[in-house]
Amino acid sequence: MTLDGTRSVVLRAPGAPSCVVVDPGPDDAAHLEALAAAGPVDLVLVTHRHADHTAGSRGLHARTGAPVRAADPAHCHGGDPLADGEVVEAGGLRIEVLATPGHTADSVSLVVTAPGEEPVVLTGDTVLGRGTTVIAEPDGSLGDYLASLDALEHVGDGRLGVPAHGPELPDLGEAVRAYRIHRLERLDQIRAALATLGPDAAADDVVAHVYADVDPSVRGAARQSVAAQLAYLRGA
Repeated sequence: MTLDGTRSVVLRAPGAPSCVVVDPGPDDAAHLEALAAAGPVDLVLVTHRHADHTAGSRGLHARTGAPVRAADPAHCHGGDPLADGEVVEAGGLRIEVLATPGHTADSVSLVVTAPGEEPVVLTGDTVLGRGTTVIAEPDGSLGDYLASLDALEHVGDGRLGVPAHGPELPDLGEAVRAYRIHRLERLDQIRAALATLGPDAAADDVVAHVYADVDPSVRGAARQSVAAQLAYLRGA
């Protein structure tokens, strides 16, 4: 589910004395010590609530004293919640918060600009380096996700995208367009499945029909996305 693991990002402008950490990751002592050693850490930012991004937040806060900020107040430690459109300045950088709900309701992306350089976009789990993103229960939304793809295409066209899982994306806009095509193709498959199975077909039946070729280890993730697609198509 995390591909090759969850990426923690250490950000600082050239010559800056301090840094920003994005997504502390799991509560792994060696990992957190390495992040703290990259400091001094001024600020910790979280892209969304999932434990592979947030479980180490409290430990990194304890090690560095740096405030941890997330859109969800439950994952803030010594810092205020992030707001859509907010601009944070830390580590010599300008960091704009872009709400990108869909994977989860609290998902944000970060548009990071160093002086004299082009912005880089950190996408969390909204766009991955490979594969596709789960519309996660209980608060994921396909409608929100499609709108978030539009927002990321706008800010990321021709710019480097840094996801929390998988390789970096040389052109985030290009990756977003491929994501959108895939989502719309899946929606067409769901519509075709409902035409065969009946309009009130259960999510598990639709998964078996549409995702028959998916490895059983990720069948649960497929079911979450199918539930979101059915809610979208049924106007829920």
